[in-house]
Amino acid sequence: MTGNPRGTVPQPSHTPRVGIPEQLAARMSMPEQHDYLRTKLSRRGLLRTSAATAGVVAGSGLLAGSAQGVSPTLLSSPATAAVDGSLVAPFGRHLAFGADPKHQMRVSWQVPLAVKRPYLRVGLKPWDLGRKIEAEVRPLHTPSLSAKLPAVQQYYLHAALDGLRPGTTYYYGVGHEGFDPADPRHFSTVGTFRTAPARPEAFVFTAFGDQGVSYHALANDQLILGQNPSFHLHAGDICYADTDGDGSEHDAYDARVWDQFLAQTESVAKSVPWMVTTGNHDMEAWYSPNGYGGQNARWSLPGNGPDAENAPGVYSFTYGNTAVVALDANDISYEIPANQGYTDGRQTRWLDRRLAELRAADGIDFIVVFFHHCAFSTTNSHASDGAVRDAWLPLFDKHQVDLVVNGHNHVYERTDALKSGRVAKKMPIGASVDTTREGIVYVTAGGAGRALYDFPVPDSYEGHVKDLDHVDTYHWSKGQKKTKETVEWSRVRYTGYSFIAVEVTPGRHLRMKVTALAESGERIDHFEVTRTPAQ
Repeated sequence: MTGNPRGTVPQPSHTPRVGIPEQLAARMSMPEQHDYLRTKLSRRGLLRTSAATAGVVAGSGLLAGSAQGVSPTLLSSPATAAVDGSLVAPFGRHLAFGADPKHQMRVSWQVPLAVKRPYLRVGLKPWDLGRKIEAEVRPLHTPSLSAKLPAVQQYYLHAALDGLRPGTTYYYGVGHEGFDPADPRHFSTVGTFRTAPARPEAFVFTAFGDQGVSYHALANDQLILGQNPSFHLHAGDICYADTDGDGSEHDAYDARVWDQFLAQTESVAKSVPWMVTTGNHDMEAWYSPNGYGGQNARWSLPGNGPDAENAPGVYSFTYGNTAVVALDANDISYEIPANQGYTDGRQTRWLDRRLAELRAADGIDFIVVFFHHCAFSTTNSHASDGAVRDAWLPLFDKHQVDLVVNGHNHVYERTDALKSGRVAKKMPIGASVDTTREGIVYVTAGGAGRALYDFPVPDSYEGHVKDLDHVDTYHWSKGQKKTKETVEWSRVRYTGYSFIAVEVTPGRHLRMKVTALAESGERIDHFEVTRTPAQ
């Protein structure tokens, strides 16, 4: 997984283009090839060629109503040529907290072609976007990886907002030379976000993993929006541009899927901070380092982990009375070892320190940890990764983590309350657990939109309970070995598209109410996490 800075990969020395003799194409630059095509092809033919290469961008804009109905304009000019900015609309807006959600927000977006002087406008009223901030451009080049895939040039833009007021709603718009979001013609593209409160108050967050691009994914997004969450956690396997997920340079990969995904997600992520971590399908070997060069181009995350450049999916933030820790299980996985050990133990040592700091901090009651590979799952597909149990479970128990959320298995499944991997308290639907003395519940929320997996036993969920004393399954051991096991902790199982919504209540009666919802809106599970206040 090698490459040059900013996650770019050099283009092959020559790439034949449609309608250009190979020998001639080898001596021509991209603009020269374009000019050749302009003179040789009719206008109608040229538009067909443009649509073939840019159709994914157009389709993504239509799928999710990109930029409130202003979809990216199809142009015949390549990214290296001068483009009239008034003909290019931003799309794929997505927010993320900085390390301090009370005072920091990161706004990211995409343009289908290179533009001049991109920027963000922000203000306290939608008609007063007086503050203007220059955007950082992170171009990402993907070479032609097969005869069926063209080279792709993508432009991701990022603006950092610092010094914001806590608990405040802001209005923002993104633009560039020729496209001003303050212009009345583009008023519908103005978005909003709200910073974290100055003092703890009740709020909701949502979470899932393994989304990709599909109508099931879109349905989940719209249902999530209806929960009015303060932020959303995406537990890895974000887009599936890499469909193999082995972290190998031979993986099937299509960078254009990211255009579709970011446009699909925009309806939620333009107003709800979309906090991601990395799964096995996010190790895109065409980019460095560790296949995360592409993720560094697309996302602006808190960057307060042990190595933000090489491990972008490792960080933490605090919202109200709740601390959230994101981890990269690719670093330890026994099942998919492409990035195994890439932090040389730094992530696990940081996790131990960070959990200790958070548990000792004033005003923090709950700690939520999310990452991709499951510590506990019984599906026939991935089941459990023993590396997570070996490396991180002792730390979760030691620091009394309150909730662990995973993806990887494309189902909903949750455990009883566990201590040291064993059942400490049975947790039927609707039950409550005190994490200071009764253990931790582990949730697999991998039904965000990709094709579903199955269990070796029947589903068991609200309204369809089929409790079992045990389930025969397996976990991954060192050397990519499957080790059979019989477990008692699989309490709720649902084969369907779903996500979780967590309602956090501060005060004397500390509570996290966790609800699992199917894409139909039907409740499939609920339970409560409490803490006994320290004396």
